[in-house]
Amino acid sequence: MQTNFTAEQLRDPDTARSNEVLRACVHCGFCTATCPTYQVLGDELDSPRGRIYLIKDMLETGRPADEKTVKHIDRCLSCLSCMTTCPSGVHYMHLVDHARAHIEATYKRPWFERTLRAVLAQVLPYPGRFRMALRAAQLARPLKALMPDARLRAMLEMAPRHLPAPSPNDAPQVFPAQGERRMRVALLTGCAQKVLDTDINDATIRLLTRLGCEVVVARGAGCCGALTHHMGKVDQSHAFAAANIRAWGAERRGGGLDAVVINTSGCGTTVKDYDHIFRNDPLAEEAAAISALACDVSELLERLEIPEGADRGLRVAYHSACSLQHGQQIKTTPKTLLKRAGFTVVEPADAHLCCGSAGTYNLMQPEISGQLKARKVRTLEAKSPDVIAAGNIGCMMQIGSGTGVPVVHTVELLDWATGGPKPRALAG
Repeated sequence: MQTNFTAEQLRDPDTARSNEVLRACVHCGFCTATCPTYQVLGDELDSPRGRIYLIKDMLETGRPADEKTVKHIDRCLSCLSCMTTCPSGVHYMHLVDHARAHIEATYKRPWFERTLRAVLAQVLPYPGRFRMALRAAQLARPLKALMPDARLRAMLEMAPRHLPAPSPNDAPQVFPAQGERRMRVALLTGCAQKVLDTDINDATIRLLTRLGCEVVVARGAGCCGALTHHMGKVDQSHAFAAANIRAWGAERRGGGLDAVVINTSGCGTTVKDYDHIFRNDPLAEEAAAISALACDVSELLERLEIPEGADRGLRVAYHSACSLQHGQQIKTTPKTLLKRAGFTVVEPADAHLCCGSAGTYNLMQPEISGQLKARKVRTLEAKSPDVIAAGNIGCMMQIGSGTGVPVVHTVELLDWATGGPKPRALAG
């Protein structure tokens, strides 16, 4: 694609990167075949190719974002299926992230939407605030039908009816390896996940220590920054990321680290991109080191070689989170691990399509998200599973709200298969 940025514009590193991405696009349209929003809406501007044209025009002219551009960029899930499909290697993620930051800086949204986004940004990444908000949502749920806006109704609907008590394992500490220590790893305990489902981090710690890992929950580490990053709130997202880089950097220089382990794939995609995000920052060298250490928990478990298990007689429908299969290009590893552990693994039709969760997307775009959820649940249930497994808390909440089949994290099943407790969702 031909671009026409000025020399002055290209002195901005984000614009220079967007120029590289735009010039790689050859207009082929392969991305439209796998874009969930294009399949639902059928509008070229709700496909990656259409959005690329909108972003190009907005950035080249240097104009503030307009309502039309904002509408179609907001409808993008950032599922990154287009990046898997693209034969030209167009790095759409960096382009749409730049577009969102430009929108946030130049476009004044309607007051209600502006307020809603601000509240989400000030609540979701902070576990204490998020827990209080969910308690309030539980009380307000009976009033859902009276809410004037579909987004408010979606927020009440997504709030779980039961919240687990906080886990002591999420506090900064070191969990020693069982037996001989094979690795020393830092675990990202996250923000929303440790409020919504404490079993995931607990199972991860048990499993990794059982396999010979010393697991560090670093002081000062918290939200990865993904939630606010994808809202275009650059300063807030970078502050979260910088705190993690410093926290894990201190551990790396102190006791040493073999890996930074992430069990929420949406977070993993962002942490692996810290080297790009901080490429022009004083933290660049440290950020690059952390990105190099970052891995999904399934990647680490593959290196650790979990033992083979006997057939457990359980049929597992595996949902591949977009951030894992498209963002990190991890496609077969979780399924291989589950099979090795003794589970029968099946995969739904159109496994490449998003479930509609996508961070805050299911709250801000509930109609499109609901259609994608219904499709995903339908294809999963068609496999008649005993349980659905996924590697991302957002997907788990989204799918779980639409099916009666138990939904658990992949690591919970692997922990159970190697000596841990049966997942709570299966114990009833």
